[in-house]
Amino acid sequence: MTFAELMTYEDVLKRVKRKKHLLFGNGFSMSYDKDIFSYNALSNFIEKTGDPLIIQLFEKLNTKNFEVIMQQLDNFCEIADIFSQDKTIVEKIKVVSEQLKNSLIDAVKELHPEHVFKMPEAQSLSCDRFLQEYLGNDGYVFSTNYDLLPYWVLMRNHAKNAIDGFGRDLLTDIESGTYVPKEDLEYSELRWGKHKDEQNIYYLHGTLPIFDDGILIIKEEYDTEHYLLENVKNKIDNKEYPIFVTAGNGKEKLSHIMHNKYLTFCYDQLSNIEGSLITFGFNFGDYDTHIIDAINIATKHGMKIKEKLWSVYIGVFSDEDLKHILEIEKKFKCKVTPYNARTANIWNS
Repeated sequence: MTFAELMTYEDVLKRVKRKKHLLFGNGFSMSYDKDIFSYNALSNFIEKTGDPLIIQLFEKLNTKNFEVIMQQLDNFCEIADIFSQDKTIVEKIKVVSEQLKNSLIDAVKELHPEHVFKMPEAQSLSCDRFLQEYLGNDGYVFSTNYDLLPYWVLMRNHAKNAIDGFGRDLLTDIESGTYVPKEDLEYSELRWGKHKDEQNIYYLHGTLPIFDDGILIIKEEYDTEHYLLENVKNKIDNKEYPIFVTAGNGKEKLSHIMHNKYLTFCYDQLSNIEGSLITFGFNFGDYDTHIIDAINIATKHGMKIKEKLWSVYIGVFSDEDLKHILEIEKKFKCKVTPYNARTANIWNS
């Protein structure tokens, strides 16, 4: 099989007869603008404005992949903890690792388009049609991205069937039988959980506007004076950080996920999908084993039931991508079919 022989995205949609779900990764955002959303763009930003220690790490390890560097730092920690007499070395490495994570957040928010209307309307409409293929047919959409692109698309196109699980709680104490005018009612900020039973949008690794305050999961929002990204920046400037899964390998990412109730819920939903999963811009690399694990749980391997995941269609962009998927195909416990991701044309470009 060669890349030229692969089925198109439209072929995939025609073939899938069961319920279908979407999983997308960084390739989704890179297909919108690779100059903003690639790891190279993020690392170049950090090299120009970031911490000297972080810049040294990129140089010494000769990579621009954040996950590789974080994994190396974790390895250094384990080795230093065993062999070094100086126990402060481990703490120093942990500090650098934390600086890298914060630098990643800073880079994402600084490079990100300022607001929803920076996105051309034709691209917004095109992406909405792409997402509605799933949301409009009782499917789920899973993202491992941190950015606001899918949120903006769905909001701008008034997608009422896109439910991220957030809602407001009524704060006004109303005595039984008492009438209170609607304009006098007081509601909370956007809190996760109120609509999780209807949720169909899942940010598996967190995203810019979602914060954990220690008790509640809160979603930052627009107000009458500020754009959403501006409000997110203000929270970060106040040392409040969005939920981001930035650990190195799949095991560490899963550990991070399992220590946060929102992320755990999203991961569990992926682990329980039925029908078929279509992926775009997600390469199932060495640091994505936790995602493969979730997919395999959903297959309910060995169980003779219909309510399970039967197949995965993986979008690839090149012969090299295809070779990688064919090499790891046996890691999946369901049927794997690669397709030509270049034919999806998400952003009408």
